[in-house]
Amino acid sequence: MVNDETSAPVDSLYRDVPRSEWARLAPGITNPLSETEIVQLRGLGDRLDITEVREVYLPLSRLLSTYAENTQRLGAETADFLGESDSTTPFVLGVAGSVAVGKSTVARLLRELMSRWPGTPRVELVTTDGFLYPNAELERRGIMDRKGFPESYDRRSLVQFLVDVKSGEPEVRAPFYSHMRYDIVPDAHVTARRPDVLIVEGLNVLSPPPTPNDIAVADLFDFSIYVDAEEEHIEQWYVDRFLALRQRAFTNPSSYFRRFADISDEEARPLALGYWHDINLPNLRENVAPTRHRATLILRKAADHTVENVLLRKL
Repeated sequence: MVNDETSAPVDSLYRDVPRSEWARLAPGITNPLSETEIVQLRGLGDRLDITEVREVYLPLSRLLSTYAENTQRLGAETADFLGESDSTTPFVLGVAGSVAVGKSTVARLLRELMSRWPGTPRVELVTTDGFLYPNAELERRGIMDRKGFPESYDRRSLVQFLVDVKSGEPEVRAPFYSHMRYDIVPDAHVTARRPDVLIVEGLNVLSPPPTPNDIAVADLFDFSIYVDAEEEHIEQWYVDRFLALRQRAFTNPSSYFRRFADISDEEARPLALGYWHDINLPNLRENVAPTRHRATLILRKAADHTVENVLLRKL
């Protein structure tokens, strides 16, 4: 998200690599995914294809695998220096960005690609949706209309989950969120069992802590990615996705959004724009986009959803 007042000093922290140059950074690497697998990983509205995987995400997965292997090596060498047994813990990768920008697709794709590298065969993915307060609690607090804003998450539970993972606990549970129900599912969990890599995907994962004495979620990341695009592009993707969902998920009788399935495009479009301008755009501007400079790497997308630049923070 380019901001004329801040983009110059922020962007100076990064190496700005055009896509054409980025694509040449992993010569000879064979794409391990088939077209069918790529289609299955692709989110609604994304235009992910084999070319995008080969030119953007294969080099990225190789870079991440290198970071993970070197982080594990540093942990082992530090333990040796201290005269302790090696207790290497999972490499934690954060993926942040706006609603509808494609961060979920990026996270799913990296989970598949990184698991194909020899040094990181066990990769697990957790989304921060599972750490949203249940709808009943959001209603009790009077913030149901701010679902997705930082205050709608049980941040302490998310931090504790990551602390347990980084501490090497053999099994750590996270709550499960159903997009169909639009709510936390009681007694359902996602379990992390000491993976080589844990990917944490969510809107606000790069947010600073609420007070200086608190731990930020991002403090527990070894690497972080921000998926970036211009506001007008994200708005269009959000509206297009909302219209497409009317023909798919919203038609399920169990869907929280079933009431939108039978309305016309003429009725649905202003509804989608209302949700965007009243909820998602303010959240993007106030809470999500300001964390962009905290990322280790930024994927900057063009209007057609393809990545046009990669910004890698200078060491």
